[in-house]
Amino acid sequence: MLKHLVIKEIKVVAALEHAWYQVRSKSLAKHVDQVMSHWARVYGALKARIGREHYHSGRHFVGYTQQGAEVIARFDDGSEASGDLLIGADGLRSSVRTQLIPDAEPRYAGYVAWRGLVKDSELPDSLRQRLGDGYYFVLPPGEMMLCYLVPGRDWNYVWYRPTTEDELRDLCTDAGGKCHGSAIAPTLLRPELTAGVKRTARAILAPKIAELVECSQPFFQAIYDFETPNMRGGPIALLGDAAFVARPHVGMGVTKAALDALSLAHSIELTPGDLNAALARYERLRSEFGRAVVRRSARIGAYIEARARPERSWSAEELDQSPERILMEVGTALVDIPELSLEI
Repeated sequence: MLKHLVIKEIKVVAALEHAWYQVRSKSLAKHVDQVMSHWARVYGALKARIGREHYHSGRHFVGYTQQGAEVIARFDDGSEASGDLLIGADGLRSSVRTQLIPDAEPRYAGYVAWRGLVKDSELPDSLRQRLGDGYYFVLPPGEMMLCYLVPGRDWNYVWYRPTTEDELRDLCTDAGGKCHGSAIAPTLLRPELTAGVKRTARAILAPKIAELVECSQPFFQAIYDFETPNMRGGPIALLGDAAFVARPHVGMGVTKAALDALSLAHSIELTPGDLNAALARYERLRSEFGRAVVRRSARIGAYIEARARPERSWSAEELDQSPERILMEVGTALVDIPELSLEI
């Protein structure tokens, strides 16, 4: 069941020269209804609708071939599956996309998201009372953090911090000196890195938010942009993050994938017996939407990226991190964004 979290007041905590304040204005301090859910609840409901007999876990896609109008998917256990259409909905590092478009690679956005999840019941009583049930935005210069409760009374935070390519490689290097590429398992993070994040939190974040970070076990993920040059090839279609990856500021990962799926199904219904026409319609509509989402998310996060890439020429608009602008950009509902109001 989805849980409604009613935010009585959006709180913006901005850190500048070790000072912090809360912005309270007509445009910012208002009632905002948020629907929060654990992903497992959504996943479980969808899996039940599909049916267990159609869902096969523990196998990895390794490639596909075409035989006439049929496409055959091959898996690492030697099994195969055939059909009229293969849909690659396998995320940022899509194996289907790698075979369809070998040269298409995500672009590192110049910053990472430090994350943490802490049970409300495990916090000191004084901190729990000070946090209340707020939804916090924290805006140190060139950075962004948001912090909120999720169902089950867990505090989740996401802290976007500028990080150069060299710094990212260092973050992804374990205690034995092995670099794991652009990501590393949380258990392999060097202790001095997480200790450093907590020290920085004490130095530049509002006190109660810094205390929350100190109570957590931080881990990180690198932020990427990706726009596929095409969403189809023969009887192959890309969907969700396999096609377009937007920075998290627009909250569009699950929503975009769901809209892609709806559009694909609708396109097939509109052109019965003509899969090529259906995929052409799907690609035209969802490519336009995907590119608009990626552009919007990059615009919101430009001031963070600029800290890691000062050699680029950044406009005053791109560098603007005023609370009014950030909250309006992040908090605007999908239906109220004209550039994203496209046909399904």
